Amino acid sequence: MKNNLNGSELKREIGFFTATILVIANMVGTGIFTTSGFVIKEMGSPTAMLICWAAGGVFALCGALCYGELGSRYPQAGGEYIYLKETFGKWMGFLSGWISLVVGFSAPIAAAAIAFAIYSFQMFSIPAAPPLALTIMGVPMVSVSLQSLVAISVVIVFSVVHYHSLKVGSRVQNLLTLFKVGLVVAFITAGFLSENGAAANLWLETKPATGFAEKFAVSLIFISFAYAGWNASAYIGGEIKNPGRNIPLSLLVGTIIVSSLYLLLNVVYIYALTPTQMGGAVDVGARAAVSLFGENISKVVSGAIAVGLLSVLSAMIMTGPRVYYAMSKDRIFFELFAKVSKARHTPAHSIFLQAGIAILLIITASYEKLLIYIGFTLSLFAMLTVVGLVRLRLKNGPNPSGYRTFGYPITPAIFIAGNLWIIWFSIKSRPIPALCGLATIGLGLGAYLYFKRRQDLQSTTGKRPAHQNILR
Repeated sequence: MKNNLNGSELKREIGFFTATILVIANMVGTGIFTTSGFVIKEMGSPTAMLICWAAGGVFALCGALCYGELGSRYPQAGGEYIYLKETFGKWMGFLSGWISLVVGFSAPIAAAAIAFAIYSFQMFSIPAAPPLALTIMGVPMVSVSLQSLVAISVVIVFSVVHYHSLKVGSRVQNLLTLFKVGLVVAFITAGFLSENGAAANLWLETKPATGFAEKFAVSLIFISFAYAGWNASAYIGGEIKNPGRNIPLSLLVGTIIVSSLYLLLNVVYIYALTPTQMGGAVDVGARAAVSLFGENISKVVSGAIAVGLLSVLSAMIMTGPRVYYAMSKDRIFFELFAKVSKARHTPAHSIFLQAGIAILLIITASYEKLLIYIGFTLSLFAMLTVVGLVRLRLKNGPNPSGYRTFGYPITPAIFIAGNLWIIWFSIKSRPIPALCGLATIGLGLGAYLYFKRRQDLQSTTGKRPAHQNILR
Protein backbone atom coordinates (compact mmCIF):
# COMPACT_ATOMS: atom_id res chain seq x y z
CA MET A 1 0.00 0.00 0.00
CA LYS A 2 1.31 3.43 -0.88
CA ASN A 3 2.10 5.43 2.24
CA ASN A 4 1.03 9.07 2.33
CA LEU A 5 3.57 11.31 4.07
CA ASN A 6 1.67 14.60 3.90
CA GLY A 7 0.33 14.56 7.44
CA SER A 8 1.71 16.93 10.08
CA GLU A 9 0.28 15.98 13.48
CA LEU A 10 1.26 13.47 16.16
CA LYS A 11 -1.37 11.78 18.35
CA ARG A 12 -1.46 11.57 22.18
CA GLU A 13 -1.37 7.80 22.66
CA ILE A 14 1.22 7.28 25.44
CA GLY A 15 0.29 6.90 29.10
CA PHE A 16 2.33 7.13 32.32
CA PHE A 17 3.50 3.49 32.21
CA THR A 18 4.90 3.66 28.68
CA ALA A 19 6.43 7.09 29.34
CA THR A 20 8.22 5.74 32.42
CA ILE A 21 9.28 2.62 30.53
CA LEU A 22 10.74 4.90 27.86
CA VAL A 23 12.82 6.77 30.46
CA ILE A 24 14.11 3.49 31.93
CA ALA A 25 14.79 2.09 28.46
CA ASN A 26 16.79 5.17 27.42
CA MET A 27 18.86 5.08 30.60
CA VAL A 28 19.55 1.38 31.19
CA GLY A 29 21.65 0.12 28.34
CA THR A 30 25.04 0.63 26.80
CA GLY A 31 26.55 2.72 29.58
CA ILE A 32 25.97 0.48 32.59
CA PHE A 33 27.33 -2.57 30.75
CA THR A 34 30.40 -0.82 29.31
CA THR A 35 31.58 2.27 31.22
CA SER A 36 32.51 0.99 34.70
CA GLY A 37 35.80 -0.34 33.33
CA PHE A 38 36.74 3.13 32.09
CA VAL A 39 35.69 4.71 35.40
CA ILE A 40 37.76 2.38 37.59
CA LYS A 41 40.72 2.82 35.24
CA GLU A 42 40.53 6.55 35.93
CA MET A 43 39.84 6.36 39.68
CA GLY A 44 41.84 3.26 40.68
CA SER A 45 39.46 2.56 43.57
CA PRO A 46 36.14 0.66 43.74
CA THR A 47 34.94 2.92 46.56
CA ALA A 48 35.69 6.04 44.51
CA MET A 49 33.93 4.43 41.55
CA LEU A 50 30.75 3.90 43.59
CA ILE A 51 30.89 7.51 44.81
CA CYS A 52 31.13 8.61 41.16
CA TRP A 53 28.06 6.55 40.24
CA ALA A 54 26.13 7.96 43.23
CA ALA A 55 27.10 11.52 42.22
CA GLY A 56 25.96 10.81 38.66
CA GLY A 57 22.62 9.64 40.04
CA VAL A 58 22.21 12.83 42.07
CA PHE A 59 22.93 14.97 38.99
CA ALA A 60 20.47 12.96 36.89
CA LEU A 61 17.77 13.25 39.56
CA CYS A 62 18.29 17.02 39.86
CA GLY A 63 18.06 17.29 36.07
CA ALA A 64 14.87 15.20 35.98
CA LEU A 65 13.25 17.39 38.66
CA CYS A 66 14.07 20.52 36.64
CA TYR A 67 13.00 19.08 33.28
CA GLY A 68 9.74 17.98 34.89
CA GLU A 69 8.69 21.62 35.34
CA LEU A 70 9.71 22.50 31.79
CA GLY A 71 7.81 19.49 30.46
CA SER A 72 4.74 20.53 32.43
CA ARG A 73 4.96 24.08 31.05
CA TYR A 74 5.63 23.04 27.43
CA PRO A 75 4.01 19.63 26.77
CA GLN A 76 5.06 19.38 23.12
CA ALA A 77 7.23 17.07 21.04
CA GLY A 78 10.87 18.17 20.98
CA GLY A 79 12.21 18.24 24.55
CA GLU A 80 15.24 20.50 24.95
CA TYR A 81 14.60 22.05 21.54
CA ILE A 82 11.26 23.42 22.77
CA TYR A 83 12.59 24.43 26.21
CA LEU A 84 15.65 26.31 24.91
CA LYS A 85 13.62 27.94 22.14
CA GLU A 86 11.17 29.28 24.72
CA THR A 87 13.81 30.42 27.22
CA PHE A 88 16.66 31.70 24.98
CA GLY A 89 15.19 32.05 21.49
CA LYS A 90 14.98 30.07 18.28
CA TRP A 91 18.73 30.10 17.59
CA MET A 92 19.46 28.26 20.83
CA GLY A 93 16.57 25.90 20.23
CA PHE A 94 17.96 25.09 16.81
CA LEU A 95 21.41 24.38 18.26
CA SER A 96 19.85 22.02 20.78
CA GLY A 97 17.95 20.22 18.04
CA TRP A 98 21.11 20.00 15.95
CA ILE A 99 23.00 18.49 18.89
CA SER A 100 20.12 16.07 19.49
CA LEU A 101 20.32 14.95 15.86
CA VAL A 102 24.06 14.26 15.87
CA VAL A 103 25.05 13.71 19.50
CA GLY A 104 21.92 13.21 21.59
CA PHE A 105 20.48 10.32 19.64
CA SER A 106 22.43 9.28 16.55
CA ALA A 107 25.72 8.87 18.46
CA PRO A 108 24.21 6.88 21.37
CA ILE A 109 22.32 4.72 18.85
CA ALA A 110 25.69 4.00 17.21
CA ALA A 111 27.26 3.21 20.61
CA ALA A 112 24.39 0.90 21.58
CA ALA A 113 24.57 -0.91 18.25
CA ILE A 114 28.34 -1.41 18.60
CA ALA A 115 27.89 -2.75 22.15
CA PHE A 116 25.13 -5.08 20.93
CA ALA A 117 27.49 -6.49 18.30
CA ILE A 118 30.30 -6.97 20.87
CA TYR A 119 28.07 -8.90 23.29
CA SER A 120 26.47 -10.91 20.46
CA PHE A 121 29.90 -12.06 19.27
CA GLN A 122 30.76 -13.12 22.81
CA MET A 123 27.54 -15.12 23.07
CA PHE A 124 28.41 -17.11 19.93
CA SER A 125 32.18 -17.15 20.63
CA ILE A 126 32.86 -15.38 17.33
CA PRO A 127 36.37 -13.87 17.28
CA ALA A 128 36.55 -10.18 16.39
CA ALA A 129 38.47 -10.04 13.11
CA PRO A 130 40.61 -6.96 12.36
CA PRO A 131 38.56 -4.31 10.55
CA LEU A 132 39.18 -3.04 7.05
CA ALA A 133 40.30 0.55 7.55
CA LEU A 134 40.59 3.51 5.21
CA THR A 135 43.35 5.84 6.43
CA ILE A 136 44.29 9.35 5.37
CA MET A 137 47.83 10.45 6.29
CA GLY A 138 48.02 7.54 8.72
CA VAL A 139 44.80 8.50 10.51
CA PRO A 140 41.97 5.90 10.29
CA MET A 141 38.87 7.61 8.86
CA VAL A 142 36.53 4.69 8.09
CA SER A 143 36.62 1.24 9.66
CA VAL A 144 34.39 -1.67 8.58
CA SER A 145 34.26 -5.08 10.26
CA LEU A 146 31.78 -7.90 10.72
CA GLN A 147 30.87 -6.37 14.08
CA SER A 148 30.13 -2.98 12.50
CA LEU A 149 28.00 -4.65 9.83
CA VAL A 150 25.92 -6.33 12.55
CA ALA A 151 25.60 -2.95 14.30
CA ILE A 152 24.44 -1.28 11.09
CA SER A 153 21.89 -4.03 10.44
CA VAL A 154 20.26 -3.68 13.85
CA VAL A 155 19.95 0.11 13.41
CA ILE A 156 18.15 -0.43 10.10
CA VAL A 157 15.80 -3.10 11.49
CA PHE A 158 14.64 -1.04 14.48
CA SER A 159 14.27 2.10 12.39
CA VAL A 160 11.84 0.17 10.18
CA VAL A 161 9.96 -1.08 13.28
CA HIS A 162 9.45 2.46 14.60
CA TYR A 163 8.53 3.71 11.16
CA HIS A 164 5.76 1.10 10.99
CA SER A 165 3.67 2.62 13.80
CA LEU A 166 3.88 4.14 17.27
CA LYS A 167 1.70 1.35 18.68
CA VAL A 168 3.91 -1.46 17.38
CA GLY A 169 7.06 0.44 18.33
CA SER A 170 5.74 1.06 21.86
CA ARG A 171 4.84 -2.60 22.36
CA VAL A 172 8.26 -3.75 21.19
CA GLN A 173 9.80 -1.09 23.43
CA ASN A 174 7.84 -2.12 26.52
CA LEU A 175 8.62 -5.83 26.08
CA LEU A 176 12.35 -5.22 25.56
CA THR A 177 12.55 -2.88 28.53
CA LEU A 178 10.72 -5.22 30.90
CA PHE A 179 13.07 -8.00 29.76
CA LYS A 180 16.08 -5.76 30.34
CA VAL A 181 15.00 -4.64 33.81
CA GLY A 182 14.26 -8.28 34.70
CA LEU A 183 17.73 -9.22 33.44
CA VAL A 184 19.42 -6.55 35.56
CA VAL A 185 17.46 -7.53 38.69
CA ALA A 186 18.24 -11.23 38.09
CA PHE A 187 21.92 -10.48 37.48
CA ILE A 188 22.13 -8.46 40.71
CA THR A 189 20.34 -11.13 42.75
CA ALA A 190 22.32 -14.05 41.32
CA GLY A 191 25.55 -12.09 41.66
CA PHE A 192 25.09 -11.52 45.38
CA LEU A 193 24.09 -15.17 45.88
CA SER A 194 27.17 -16.45 44.04
CA GLU A 195 30.06 -17.69 46.16
CA ASN A 196 32.62 -16.94 43.43
CA GLY A 197 32.98 -13.25 44.22
CA ALA A 198 34.97 -11.50 46.91
CA ALA A 199 33.66 -8.68 49.10
CA ALA A 200 37.28 -7.77 49.80
CA ASN A 201 37.52 -6.39 46.23
CA LEU A 202 35.79 -3.27 47.50
CA TRP A 203 38.93 -2.30 49.42
CA LEU A 204 41.44 -3.10 46.69
CA GLU A 205 43.12 -0.29 44.80
CA THR A 206 45.37 0.01 41.82
CA LYS A 207 48.13 2.61 41.92
CA PRO A 208 46.63 5.69 43.66
CA ALA A 209 45.47 8.22 41.08
CA THR A 210 47.00 11.69 41.00
CA GLY A 211 44.80 14.65 40.14
CA PHE A 212 41.73 13.22 41.88
CA ALA A 213 39.38 16.10 40.99
CA GLU A 214 40.24 15.89 37.30
CA LYS A 215 39.86 12.09 37.17
CA PHE A 216 36.60 12.28 39.10
CA ALA A 217 35.23 14.78 36.57
CA VAL A 218 36.39 12.67 33.60
CA SER A 219 34.77 9.62 35.19
CA LEU A 220 31.54 11.58 35.48
CA ILE A 221 31.66 12.10 31.69
CA PHE A 222 31.47 8.33 31.19
CA ILE A 223 28.82 8.05 33.90
CA SER A 224 26.76 10.90 32.46
CA PHE A 225 26.62 8.89 29.24
CA ALA A 226 25.29 5.90 31.21
CA TYR A 227 22.65 8.09 32.89
CA ALA A 228 21.72 9.85 29.63
CA GLY A 229 18.06 9.30 28.90
CA TRP A 230 16.65 10.57 32.20
CA ASN A 231 14.92 13.27 30.11
CA ALA A 232 13.49 10.85 27.51
CA SER A 233 9.76 11.34 27.99
CA ALA A 234 10.19 15.11 27.59
CA TYR A 235 11.01 14.57 23.92
CA ILE A 236 7.65 12.99 23.14
CA GLY A 237 5.51 15.46 25.12
CA GLY A 238 3.24 15.88 22.10
CA GLU A 239 2.23 12.19 22.28
CA ILE A 240 1.79 11.78 26.07
CA LYS A 241 -1.66 11.80 27.65
CA ASN A 242 -2.15 14.28 30.53
CA PRO A 243 1.40 15.64 29.97
CA GLY A 244 1.34 18.13 32.86
CA ARG A 245 1.26 15.16 35.26
CA ASN A 246 2.79 12.28 33.33
CA ILE A 247 5.93 13.99 32.00
CA PRO A 248 7.38 15.06 35.40
CA LEU A 249 6.21 11.90 37.15
CA SER A 250 7.71 9.58 34.53
CA LEU A 251 11.02 11.46 34.65
CA LEU A 252 11.17 11.25 38.44
CA VAL A 253 10.10 7.60 38.84
CA GLY A 254 12.26 6.35 35.95
CA THR A 255 15.38 8.13 37.21
CA ILE A 256 15.01 6.86 40.79
CA ILE A 257 14.54 3.25 39.63
CA VAL A 258 17.54 3.35 37.30
CA SER A 259 19.86 5.09 39.80
CA SER A 260 19.13 2.37 42.36
CA LEU A 261 19.76 -0.42 39.83
CA TYR A 262 23.04 1.20 38.70
CA LEU A 263 24.50 1.34 42.19
CA LEU A 264 23.56 -2.27 42.93
CA LEU A 265 24.90 -3.52 39.59
CA ASN A 266 28.23 -1.78 40.16
CA VAL A 267 28.51 -3.40 43.57
CA VAL A 268 28.08 -6.77 41.81
CA TYR A 269 30.84 -5.85 39.32
CA ILE A 270 33.16 -5.05 42.22
CA TYR A 271 32.21 -8.26 44.01
CA ALA A 272 33.02 -10.23 40.85
CA LEU A 273 36.20 -8.50 39.61
CA THR A 274 39.31 -6.82 40.98
CA PRO A 275 40.09 -3.26 39.85
CA THR A 276 42.82 -4.64 37.59
CA GLN A 277 40.40 -7.05 35.91
CA MET A 278 37.85 -4.31 35.37
CA GLY A 279 40.21 -1.54 34.28
CA GLY A 280 39.52 -0.33 30.73
CA ALA A 281 37.19 -3.24 29.86
CA VAL A 282 34.31 -2.45 27.48
CA ASP A 283 32.63 -5.80 28.19
CA VAL A 284 32.67 -5.45 31.97
CA GLY A 285 29.23 -7.09 32.29
CA ALA A 286 30.40 -10.20 30.44
CA ARG A 287 33.63 -10.39 32.45
CA ALA A 288 31.67 -10.22 35.70
CA ALA A 289 29.39 -13.00 34.45
CA VAL A 290 32.40 -15.23 33.65
CA SER A 291 33.84 -14.66 37.11
CA LEU A 292 30.56 -15.30 38.95
CA PHE A 293 28.89 -18.01 36.90
CA GLY A 294 31.53 -19.65 34.70
CA GLU A 295 32.25 -19.55 30.98
CA ASN A 296 29.15 -21.43 29.81
CA ILE A 297 26.62 -19.41 31.77
CA SER A 298 28.42 -16.20 30.82
CA LYS A 299 27.54 -16.81 27.16
CA VAL A 300 23.88 -16.89 28.10
CA VAL A 301 24.32 -13.68 30.12
CA SER A 302 26.14 -12.01 27.20
CA GLY A 303 23.22 -12.94 24.93
CA ALA A 304 20.71 -11.58 27.43
CA ILE A 305 22.69 -8.34 27.72
CA ALA A 306 22.75 -8.09 23.92
CA VAL A 307 18.96 -8.40 23.80
CA GLY A 308 18.67 -5.87 26.62
CA LEU A 309 20.78 -3.40 24.65
CA LEU A 310 18.19 -3.53 21.89
CA SER A 311 15.82 -1.78 24.31
CA VAL A 312 17.94 1.36 24.66
CA LEU A 313 18.66 1.39 20.93
CA SER A 314 14.94 1.07 20.22
CA ALA A 315 14.05 3.80 22.74
CA MET A 316 16.41 6.33 21.16
CA ILE A 317 15.27 5.48 17.64
CA MET A 318 11.71 6.11 18.85
CA THR A 319 12.45 9.35 20.74
CA GLY A 320 14.95 11.30 18.63
CA PRO A 321 12.92 11.90 15.44
CA ARG A 322 10.34 13.90 17.45
CA VAL A 323 12.99 16.62 17.90
CA TYR A 324 13.71 16.96 14.18
CA TYR A 325 9.95 16.87 13.57
CA ALA A 326 9.48 19.82 15.96
CA MET A 327 12.30 21.79 14.30
CA SER A 328 10.79 21.25 10.87
CA LYS A 329 7.34 22.26 12.12
CA ASP A 330 8.93 25.56 13.15
CA ARG A 331 10.45 25.87 9.64
CA ILE A 332 14.03 25.95 10.88
CA PHE A 333 14.90 22.61 9.36
CA PHE A 334 14.09 20.99 6.04
CA GLU A 335 10.30 20.83 5.75
CA LEU A 336 10.53 17.23 4.58
CA PHE A 337 11.19 16.16 8.19
CA ALA A 338 7.94 17.71 9.45
CA LYS A 339 5.88 15.27 7.41
CA VAL A 340 4.11 12.48 9.25
CA SER A 341 2.73 9.35 7.66
CA LYS A 342 -1.06 9.69 7.62
CA ALA A 343 -1.43 5.93 7.72
CA ARG A 344 1.21 5.26 10.40
CA HIS A 345 1.37 8.56 12.33
CA THR A 346 5.18 8.42 12.51
CA PRO A 347 7.83 10.98 11.38
CA ALA A 348 9.27 8.60 8.78
CA HIS A 349 11.81 10.89 7.12
CA SER A 350 13.23 11.94 10.50
CA ILE A 351 13.58 8.30 11.57
CA PHE A 352 15.66 7.40 8.53
CA LEU A 353 17.75 10.59 8.66
CA GLN A 354 18.76 9.62 12.20
CA ALA A 355 19.54 6.06 11.10
CA GLY A 356 21.85 7.34 8.34
CA ILE A 357 23.86 9.50 10.76
CA ALA A 358 24.13 6.63 13.27
CA ILE A 359 25.48 4.33 10.56
CA LEU A 360 28.07 6.95 9.59
CA LEU A 361 29.23 7.20 13.21
CA ILE A 362 29.48 3.40 13.51
CA ILE A 363 32.09 3.26 10.75
CA THR A 364 34.02 6.43 11.71
CA ALA A 365 34.34 6.65 15.53
CA SER A 366 36.07 4.55 18.21
CA TYR A 367 33.94 3.56 21.20
CA GLU A 368 35.77 5.42 23.99
CA LYS A 369 36.08 8.67 22.01
CA LEU A 370 32.40 8.40 21.13
CA LEU A 371 31.51 8.26 24.84
CA ILE A 372 33.56 11.38 25.69
CA TYR A 373 32.13 13.24 22.69
CA ILE A 374 28.57 12.36 23.73
CA GLY A 375 29.07 13.06 27.45
CA PHE A 376 30.73 16.46 26.99
CA THR A 377 28.23 17.82 24.46
CA LEU A 378 25.09 16.59 26.19
CA SER A 379 26.29 17.91 29.57
CA LEU A 380 26.67 21.35 28.03
CA PHE A 381 23.15 21.49 26.60
CA ALA A 382 21.47 19.87 29.59
CA MET A 383 23.11 22.55 31.76
CA LEU A 384 21.92 25.33 29.41
CA THR A 385 18.39 23.93 29.56
CA VAL A 386 18.34 24.14 33.36
CA VAL A 387 19.85 27.64 33.19
CA GLY A 388 16.86 28.42 30.95
CA LEU A 389 14.50 27.21 33.69
CA VAL A 390 16.16 29.57 36.18
CA ARG A 391 15.84 32.42 33.68
CA LEU A 392 12.18 31.55 33.11
CA ARG A 393 11.53 31.50 36.86
CA LEU A 394 13.19 34.91 37.33
CA LYS A 395 11.16 36.38 34.49
CA ASN A 396 7.73 34.76 34.93
CA GLY A 397 7.79 33.14 38.35
CA PRO A 398 7.05 29.47 39.15
CA ASN A 399 4.77 27.29 37.06
CA PRO A 400 1.30 28.70 37.83
CA SER A 401 -0.80 25.58 37.31
CA GLY A 402 1.44 22.51 37.05
CA TYR A 403 4.46 20.78 38.60
CA ARG A 404 7.14 22.97 40.23
CA THR A 405 10.75 21.85 40.65
CA PHE A 406 11.25 20.20 44.05
CA GLY A 407 14.04 21.87 46.05
CA TYR A 408 14.28 24.95 43.85
CA PRO A 409 16.74 26.82 43.69
CA ILE A 410 19.13 24.26 45.24
CA THR A 411 18.19 21.54 42.73
CA PRO A 412 19.13 23.51 39.59
CA ALA A 413 22.22 24.95 41.32
CA ILE A 414 23.57 21.42 41.97
CA PHE A 415 22.90 20.40 38.37
CA ILE A 416 24.46 23.50 36.83
CA ALA A 417 27.56 23.44 39.07
CA GLY A 418 28.13 19.73 38.50
CA ASN A 419 27.92 20.01 34.74
CA LEU A 420 30.18 23.07 34.65
CA TRP A 421 32.78 21.03 36.52
CA ILE A 422 32.45 18.14 34.05
CA ILE A 423 32.69 20.46 31.04
CA TRP A 424 35.79 22.24 32.30
CA PHE A 425 37.73 19.06 33.02
CA SER A 426 36.54 17.50 29.76
CA ILE A 427 38.21 20.28 27.80
CA LYS A 428 41.32 20.15 29.99
CA SER A 429 41.93 16.39 30.00
CA ARG A 430 40.26 15.14 26.79
CA PRO A 431 40.63 18.07 24.38
CA ILE A 432 40.11 16.22 21.07
CA PRO A 433 36.62 14.76 21.76
CA ALA A 434 35.64 18.02 23.49
CA LEU A 435 36.83 20.04 20.49
CA CYS A 436 34.82 17.72 18.23
CA GLY A 437 31.79 18.58 20.36
CA LEU A 438 32.50 22.31 20.00
CA ALA A 439 33.03 21.85 16.26
CA THR A 440 29.62 20.17 16.03
CA ILE A 441 28.11 23.20 17.75
CA GLY A 442 29.94 25.47 15.28
CA LEU A 443 28.50 23.51 12.36
CA GLY A 444 25.10 23.90 13.98
CA LEU A 445 25.49 27.68 14.05
CA GLY A 446 26.39 27.59 10.37
CA ALA A 447 23.32 25.48 9.63
CA TYR A 448 21.12 27.89 11.58
CA LEU A 449 22.41 30.85 9.57
CA TYR A 450 21.69 28.89 6.38
CA PHE A 451 18.09 28.24 7.35
CA LYS A 452 17.65 31.82 8.55
CA ARG A 453 18.91 33.18 5.23
CA ARG A 454 16.69 30.71 3.39
CA GLN A 455 13.66 31.97 5.30
CA ASP A 456 14.62 35.59 4.64
CA LEU A 457 14.93 34.93 0.91
CA GLN A 458 11.56 33.18 0.81
CA SER A 459 10.04 36.15 2.59
CA THR A 460 11.52 38.79 0.27
CA THR A 461 10.68 36.85 -2.92
CA GLY A 462 7.07 36.40 -1.86
CA LYS A 463 7.12 32.60 -1.68
CA ARG A 464 6.00 32.86 1.93
CA PRO A 465 4.33 35.88 3.55
CA ALA A 466 6.66 37.99 5.67
CA HIS A 467 4.61 37.41 8.80
CA GLN A 468 5.46 33.70 8.55
CA ASN A 469 9.18 34.33 8.69
CA ILE A 470 9.66 32.82 12.12
CA LEU A 471 13.39 33.48 12.18
CA ARG A 472 13.16 37.27 12.04
